[in-house]
Amino acid sequence: MTIRHATSDANGTSPSRLVGSDRVLNVLTELSNYPNGIGLDDMAKVVRSPKATVHRALASLCRAGLASRDGRGHYILGDEFLRMAFSHHESRPDHVRVQPVLVQLADRYGETVHYAVLDSNSIIYRSKVDPTGGSIRLTSTIGGRNPAHCTAIGKLLLSTQLLDLAAVEQWVGERTLPARTSNTLTTPEALHEEFVRIRSVGYATDDEENELGVNCLAVPYYFSSPAVAVGAVSISALVYRTPLSKLVDDVETIRAIVDGRFESTSP
Repeated sequence: MTIRHATSDANGTSPSRLVGSDRVLNVLTELSNYPNGIGLDDMAKVVRSPKATVHRALASLCRAGLASRDGRGHYILGDEFLRMAFSHHESRPDHVRVQPVLVQLADRYGETVHYAVLDSNSIIYRSKVDPTGGSIRLTSTIGGRNPAHCTAIGKLLLSTQLLDLAAVEQWVGERTLPARTSNTLTTPEALHEEFVRIRSVGYATDDEENELGVNCLAVPYYFSSPAVAVGAVSISALVYRTPLSKLVDDVETIRAIVDGRFESTSP
């Protein structure tokens, strides 16, 4: 088992400085990285805290049902945590509304379909439907993230907010945008040009910009307002199965399915 040490949180606080409830939450967060469980000794190393302190945190989580011990004595996320997480996820209105759309697209194109929202510099996957056939599937997960600048969904949603070069430059700031592949757009100028194109056509593409061998086409998803997209739906296709040109040629059908306007002519 590979031990990954917890790093500083968003506020720059290191695990060694965590106290009380913060330490308990840190242990809970780290448990999610070990689906097969982790022992007390290893968890103490991960969060860089004394064993006695970590044991108290794990005991608190177990009492609340947020953690449990398996037959090997390893700690895993508890059933109550999973119940709360899935219950919350399933009750989200946007997720409930968009799910049939994802299923319809996955069945029609035989590729993975995502619904995701923008969160600052990244996108968060809220829903995912894999095709019923095919042995090769994408490793993306619900709740997982990807950089916004190199994904079709991210670029689409950013294009609605960053309306000129100055806005793009401010969004990039002092960061160096990572190049996930040789096709990734990493400069404000290139992204601005791409955003202009996206606004003109109403959809975005990822031409192997996030992962080699995978391309995507994304269209906006409107839920509470016909003018403001709450997220976007993308078809993430394996290049050898579904070239990007096929998705682009079929974009009006894809848009109609997402908007609920598509009527199948099949008997």
